[in-house]
Parts: sequence; structure tokens; C-alpha cells
Amino acid sequence: MQVFWRYRYSLYQIKNLQKCWKHLKRNLQNRLIKKQKSLKILRVDPLHPTQDLIDEAAFVIKNGGVISFPTRYLYGLGADAFNADAVDRVFEIKRRPHDKPLLVLIDKDYDLIRLVQHVPYAATRIMERFWPGTITIVFKAKDILPINLTAGTERIGVRMPDHPVALALTTAVQGPITATSANITGDWGCFRVSDMDPLITDKLDLIIDVGALKGGIGSTVVDVSSGSPKILREGAVSEKDIFAAVFQKR
Repeated sequence: MQVFWRYRYSLYQIKNLQKCWKHLKRNLQNRLIKKQKSLKILRVDPLHPTQDLIDEAAFVIKNGGVISFPTRYLYGLGADAFNADAVDRVFEIKRRPHDKPLLVLIDKDYDLIRLVQHVPYAATRIMERFWPGTITIVFKAKDILPINLTAGTERIGVRMPDHPVALALTTAVQGPITATSANITGDWGCFRVSDMDPLITDKLDLIIDVGALKGGIGSTVVDVSSGSPKILREGAVSEKDIFAAVFQKR
């Protein structure tokens, strides 16, 4: 009988040791992950970004990664807009409903050829007046775009950023990138990397940190998909200024 209980006690000890080992192993893995993730932050001058750092971030995006980078007012989530898997990761990281499309950034008007079916006259006037800047223009999207990017709306919101880092990054990627804010859907956006939710940062491949952003009310969103401008959201640029740009004589 004593042999039996010694045997049972030995099994109990072994199981406890196995549990302790799993716990220690998990802690070690977490520490290694945190150590690796601490290396992924690139600190960049907000006004004069170093090209090699921008190229490093662009390389991550080109290879299907998701990064955080500064837009004018908030930090955003950047991914290759033509990579459906990368776009899916943005939705997953942000916990964004899949019926809400993502806007994209471009660095030159010519990139619209790859994204939209048609550029109406109203859009041309708005771009001439406010791009680069805080106007997002919604166009009819081309069929080649990932359906998750447009959320099946057949529309795509496009902006040309005026933040030096965002513009340099878009140029280095040589294609459109996503720019939704780097926060869990429903939460406040982030003006500083230090304020970013760990649920976001733990799933990113890289962060561009330029320090604190000034914050603001965001871009004005104008829908020109029907030809005539329609204000979907009034932000940094007033409705009055937009219509003045569209209808004033040259």
C-alpha cells in the first residue's frame, strides 16, 4: 500500500513540475516577444524623415506587414491596399466591422488610375485646391481592388497626406496604403505611440514614432462618386470652402 501511495505522490510531483515548466516557458516566450517587439520602433524626425528608415518601414508594408505611422492628427495603421491578406490583418488588429471600408493614401494624383473608375471635374478642383491636405475624396472604385478594402461598397476613399512622414512612406511603398486610425474600433485615436493600446501594438510589425502629434478633428470626407460633391463628414476643411473651390470661376 505504501508503494502505491508513493507512486501516486510521484505522479503528482511530475504533473506539478510539468505545469511549472509550462508556466516558466510561457513567461520566457513572453519576455522574448516583448524584447523583440521593443526593437521594432523607428524614431523618425517628423519634418525631415531619414530615407533609410522610411525605406525600412516601406519594405515591411511591401512584404505584407502592418505598421503604425503618423498621419496629420493621429497615428494610423498602414498596409498594402492591394494585399487582401494585409488588409484583413488591419481589420483584425483594429477589430473593425467588415462592412466599414478603409480609406487609402496616395502620394500623387496619377495613382488614382489604379484605384478609381473615373475622376469627376469636382474632384479635380478639390484636389487642385486642397491636396496634399485634410480632404478625403470618395470615388467609384475599380473592380480590381480587394473587396475587403471597399467592404463591398464599390467606393474607395482616397487622400494625399501632407504630413512629411506619411507622404514619404507612401512614396517609398510606390502604391496606396491604408490609413485608418491605430485604435480599437470605438476607442479614442492615439496622438502618441505611448498611448497606443497593447492590443494594437502586440500585433504590429513595426512602428514609426515621431513623438506627439497635434491632434485635431480629422479630414473632411467628400463623396464625388455620383459626379457632384456630397459632404459625408465635415472636418478640417469647411463645406463652404469645398463648394467655393468646385464652383468658383478659374
